[in-house]
Amino acid sequence: MADMTKTPFVRDLASSDKKIRDKATDSLSLFLRSKTDLSLLDLLKLWKGLFFCFYHSDRPLTQQALARTLSYSLVPTLPRSTLHRFLRAFWITIGRDFHSLDRLRLDKYLHLIRCYVGVAFEVFLKPQQSTSTTTTANGGKRKREEEPASSKRNKKNSKKNNKKQSPRTEDQEEESTPSSTTTNGGENDWTALESYITIIEEGPLCPLNFDPDQPPTNEKEDYVAMPHGPDGLRYHLMDIWIDELEKVLEFEEVEGEEEEGQPKKKVKGGVPMELLLRPIEKLKAESAYKPVRTRAAETLDDERLFEWGVKERKVEEESDEEWDGFD
Repeated sequence: MADMTKTPFVRDLASSDKKIRDKATDSLSLFLRSKTDLSLLDLLKLWKGLFFCFYHSDRPLTQQALARTLSYSLVPTLPRSTLHRFLRAFWITIGRDFHSLDRLRLDKYLHLIRCYVGVAFEVFLKPQQSTSTTTTANGGKRKREEEPASSKRNKKNSKKNNKKQSPRTEDQEEESTPSSTTTNGGENDWTALESYITIIEEGPLCPLNFDPDQPPTNEKEDYVAMPHGPDGLRYHLMDIWIDELEKVLEFEEVEGEEEEGQPKKKVKGGVPMELLLRPIEKLKAESAYKPVRTRAAETLDDERLFEWGVKERKVEEESDEEWDGFD
């Protein structure tokens, strides 16, 4: 694979011109879609270029736009065959180079990390959108009208002719959609989400700063050891974890139950909250450093988790004994 740091569309992503950035994003998306067999090492080379492209981007608005371009505009378009490796390459790159960031560039990388936490939740938690409709800016839905009627008729006839010859056409189309799927019984299949959470547990939210049992990097087998931490990255992820979850989750109010004047909510869609909170629980239980355990406990005691019914408050038993004063 060529040196991605010298690829034109990677350099153009840092441009202050929005048209150039948008064109570079389209080129990057097309590249990743056309190269569905990219290895982890290939994606790490790509992320090396993207990391320094972001490093040299200046001006706050340009930095924020580039962060969202590399996350919310890019990640949802990735095919399933590339998605998890691309995210693993991102977290390896961040874990490996986080310590080298100076204070002047730290904030923009923290924003990029926030965007990646948010877009991953969006991709793995939101249900698949119907292929026949698209969501408008005001939340409504409209039918696609890009194709003329004659083209639609030709496609319809072509599908009829090829239906027997290509019975797996729909399966192949689903391969390009990385969002959550449903089983035959109508329940969500959270396998992709669990695979992503495992990446997070192996990397930035690993309880260990150093794991002597971790296999060494083996490029021949396309395996690269995941960096653990550093603690500053752990703290940032714990600070934003619930915030980014709240943006993606959908809720329904539970009638007849109120807590401190606020209606109690319930998370819709059977979202596995235990799985989403599992990395934080592991940090609380297994981290060797008290500040990390304390921050994990504070994250798990977030008021929103009690409001959503994910966690229950401990009821303190009142003692019936009266104090009679000193003897």
